[in-house]
Formats: sequence, structure tokens, C-alpha cells
Amino acid sequence: MKNGILTEREYEVFSLLVTNKTTKEISSILSISEKTVRNHISNVIQKLGVRNRASAVIELLKLKEISL
Repeated sequence: MKNGILTEREYEVFSLLVTNKTTKEISSILSISEKTVRNHISNVIQKLGVRNRASAVIELLKLKEISL
């Protein structure tokens, strides 16, 4: 990813999240722990100032940081 608000790993996590993958599935695909996946999601929620992962996904789509 280039010059966006997401780190490369956050981008990978949210790209999988929009494909309806669970935290467990994402952790398996990226070979990281479920806690690390949740930490990335929490970091993005804080960066965006939203309340939950669904709101984060909506905001990232609006900002064209991720796509469906």
C-alpha cells in the first residue's frame, strides 16, 4: 500500500475482513496470532476514531483505503 493511513499489515487484515473472514481465519492466513489480528483491528479503530470494526470497514471504504 502507498501513503495511506494503514500499515501494510493493517491493510492485509482489513482486506481479508471485508471478504467476511473471521479473526481466526485471518490469523491463519497471515500466520499471526488472533490477538495480533485483534490488535491491528483495534489500532485502526483508534486511528479512525470509530466504535467498531464494521464502522472501520465502512470508513476505510469511503476513504478508498480498501476495496470490496
